[in-house]
Amino acid sequence: MSAQPGQITIPERLTETVRAEAGEPGLAWLDALPERFTEHLRRWGLTLERIAEPGGRVSLIGYVHREDDLSPAVLKVGVRTPETEQEHAALRQWAGRGAALLLNADPAAGVLLLERLHGDIPLRSLAEDKAMLEASGLLRRLWVDPAEGHPFATLADRVALRTERILDRRTLAPDAVPLVDEALETAAALLADGGGGPAQLLHGDFHHGNVLAADRAPWLAISPRPLVGERAFDLARLVRDRVDTLAGSPGPRAAVRRRLARLADAVDLDGDRVRGWTLLRSVDAGLAALAAGDRGTGELCLEFAGWL
Repeated sequence: MSAQPGQITIPERLTETVRAEAGEPGLAWLDALPERFTEHLRRWGLTLERIAEPGGRVSLIGYVHREDDLSPAVLKVGVRTPETEQEHAALRQWAGRGAALLLNADPAAGVLLLERLHGDIPLRSLAEDKAMLEASGLLRRLWVDPAEGHPFATLADRVALRTERILDRRTLAPDAVPLVDEALETAAALLADGGGGPAQLLHGDFHHGNVLAADRAPWLAISPRPLVGERAFDLARLVRDRVDTLAGSPGPRAAVRRRLARLADAVDLDGDRVRGWTLLRSVDAGLAALAAGDRGTGELCLEFAGWL
């Protein structure tokens, strides 16, 4: 039997993130979320087992099973943004090769039915060296030519979005203004020179927390924010993974540069291009955290950007 709206509990982390990042539209989305979730339980013949805690940062995750064959699945209802709205299209193109299988979708409502993976076993559970090895191999599977007539944003589109966001938040970190300017200038130069190789389908938010253990493969990716562009942009988020561990190591600047070089070599990419995109994405993440009131994360991300 599917759940009723009153039985759906919204995780605290989801509420806090949506309030901070989406404002009034986010509050309206949260109000409608229980009904939207239960509507799709009914529509797709699903029974709710439990809501995942803490769940996604911008999505409600429910562990469900299908009433026709009792097979397990995941119902995901997420906030639609320019970065997330084509998640279903990327999962369809990958068709389970390196990523979770898409079983059903209502893109207009931001609702996906997905293959159930082991949500309590992320790639982050492995030691760093092993995790990075697995991650680089999985990325190679995800980097494919986009289908003809694809709906994905381009790298130029995504950089324009991030640039606008960074400029709006630039004054939140006055001491980091030179670093912010360097990040924007570097990204503009990388776009202009066109030297990053063929444009391919990218995950867009690839890090250890977005890779989970699975039954039909050792590891599969989840939660893409897909775009089409040079592969170095996709590696940039992975370089910043486990930043708190890097911060606690002796000589973090050297440790970051060693990690960047190893990852770039593992997937045959130019280290300078990976550095440039990592700089942009780290500055963007730092300012976003400051805007959301998370000063600790914001300052750490900007400090990481400085190590680059």
